[in-house]
Amino acid sequence: MYKKKQRKIESFHITGDEKIFKEKMLNWCNRFSIFSFLDSCGYTDKYGRYECLAAAGTEKKFTGSHSEFHRFYEENNDWLFGHFSYDLQFENGQDKIHDGFGSTFFFQPRVVLIVQKNLLIIESVSRQPGEVFQAILQQEIIPAKTGNNQKINIRADIEKDEYITIIQQLKKHILRGDCYEINFCIQFFAANYAIDPLELFNKLIAVSPNPFSCLYKNEHNFLICASPERFLQKAGRQIISQPIKGTAGRDLQNEANDNLQKKLLRESRKEQTENVMAVDLVRNDLSRFCDEGSVHVPELFGIYTFPQVYQMISTVQGKVSCNINLSTIIDAAFPMASMTGAPKKKVMELIRQYEKTKRGIFSGAVGYISPDKNFDFNVVIRSIVYNNTTNRLSFPVGGGITWLSEPEKEYEECLLKASAIRKILE
Repeated sequence: MYKKKQRKIESFHITGDEKIFKEKMLNWCNRFSIFSFLDSCGYTDKYGRYECLAAAGTEKKFTGSHSEFHRFYEENNDWLFGHFSYDLQFENGQDKIHDGFGSTFFFQPRVVLIVQKNLLIIESVSRQPGEVFQAILQQEIIPAKTGNNQKINIRADIEKDEYITIIQQLKKHILRGDCYEINFCIQFFAANYAIDPLELFNKLIAVSPNPFSCLYKNEHNFLICASPERFLQKAGRQIISQPIKGTAGRDLQNEANDNLQKKLLRESRKEQTENVMAVDLVRNDLSRFCDEGSVHVPELFGIYTFPQVYQMISTVQGKVSCNINLSTIIDAAFPMASMTGAPKKKVMELIRQYEKTKRGIFSGAVGYISPDKNFDFNVVIRSIVYNNTTNRLSFPVGGGITWLSEPEKEYEECLLKASAIRKILE
């Protein structure tokens, strides 16, 4: 089992502006070829464990198929950070495009940084925590650029007319009974456009701060993510999933209209239909490994407020046996219901058929596993994938399609979800 003496652990008080300190932490992490920076952006709920959690440097790492990950997971009773790609279920399938992250990647970090209430806890394998703390304090904050002379040409892999045609085809599948709901995505992308991932991440979370934001670097590949959604969290025997289905744009210039948008979302039959289908699918997934009768829904159709949008979020909870392992859970629950649909197997086939680009890490999950085998993973949405050697960036967006879906409105919802990213790029 994991022993605390394997890592030198020390706590330090954070003085001054916490936002600036986190930027210094991020700058320090970026000196490593692999790091993961998980930021709650100040959001708190009864399930959250950390305000900010970062890992940098590599003691050991795993790159390979999900089926091979189990041994690495069992043999390393230490912190592990990494991701599961959406496409791990299709590891032997033909790629439409490869984003560089691979189907499954985890690393055991040299240094772990934990921010909690003006306190920084440093857990280090080799360096003294005090040395790490001083190195972070000495990081220089470079002011963001006020302009970018590069011309950016953002394109979509599916244009509006084709999108509407595909949604009509998907509704025919629903009418025939092939499926009840399907999450369909399009990808926006730009080629030959150089960015600073750290600067872009800071801009993104300033415009769209979200509780499961992250900047994740693996060699030349960056994930710049402002996700509002939790995929799975395990804390002791409790496991929860919080699917998001239902989005409404906000009107920050008109309070009455803003409140109306929130009310319409709460009462929308279409959005509730999408949400409850995702909830039912999550309940079914969790029931495959949770104790019998323990799976329940403590919150249904909760309306949560974010700077750009209102979201409809539900919480599904269950209890697992003490010896349950992560591989068993991932086999049962991944990919997440909110990014697939029902029935899951069929809609995943339709997603492969109709989407133009392989999803890769998008709509996968990024997170951590703690030494006590607890974990927390997000849903990779509201994200930019960037490679700093090819200078290619992409940001897919999508939504749940049901029989009640109106193709034009679904397309408008995609544009709304992409607006925060387009704003900081353009």
